[in-house]
Amino acid sequence: MRLGDRVAVITGAASGMGRAMAVRFAEEGARVVAADVVEDKLQDVVQAIQADGGRAVAVVADVAVRADVERMIDVAVEAFGTLDILVNNAGIMDGMVPAHEVSDELWDRVLAVNVTGPMRAIRKALPIMMQQGRGVIVNTASVGGLFGSRAGAAYTASKHALVGLTKNVAYQYARFGIRCNAIAPGGVETNIMGANPRLDPASLGVQAAMAGMGLNPRTGKPEEIAAVAVFLASDEASFVNGAILVADAGWTAY
Repeated sequence: MRLGDRVAVITGAASGMGRAMAVRFAEEGARVVAADVVEDKLQDVVQAIQADGGRAVAVVADVAVRADVERMIDVAVEAFGTLDILVNNAGIMDGMVPAHEVSDELWDRVLAVNVTGPMRAIRKALPIMMQQGRGVIVNTASVGGLFGSRAGAAYTASKHALVGLTKNVAYQYARFGIRCNAIAPGGVETNIMGANPRLDPASLGVQAAMAGMGLNPRTGKPEEIAAVAVFLASDEASFVNGAILVADAGWTAY
């Protein structure tokens, strides 16, 4: 039980990598606060964890809404007494829209979910972790946060920003026993593209973003990313701080 009796908040927990993380964290002994905007699927995750003997509660929350973010942290403390692990996993894509076509609405929405939401969750969690002298933050970034054209302009900017936030928090709060790392997945089999309009393969953004897909050795499973998150959240990673751990089957190693 690598996460025995620790309290973990996981966003985007209703599907994909977030669901896999919630289930795996519970299997490793964590008490899980599962947060997402999709209530029915979120309840399914919590029921699955409870049926397997784990402890979990659901919080319907939109990470783009400040009150929702603060409430999900409050629920963790109210339900389980503290907060030990924060996993900022919720994220959205941008339809691979290039810079000359990106709208203010799309830009604002992607940045709100992918950067501002994690910032607010971190801001709310840090005083709790500082007081207890320990804590772990795991952010789901992307290889799109390390390179220039794995998605559209908004997504690329948002994930680069999340990488910078991860490193800033890691160094500045290390003195309080707090670690902050990020996972940079490559292509993973999730439904993150499902909320996007149908992509036009002839568009500039899609062609540029997909140019390197033929070099990808394979796509990953959500459970493989969950395993990385467990490692970073556990004491096995006690000397790992400010790291961006790439999990992409070697795609970006070429």
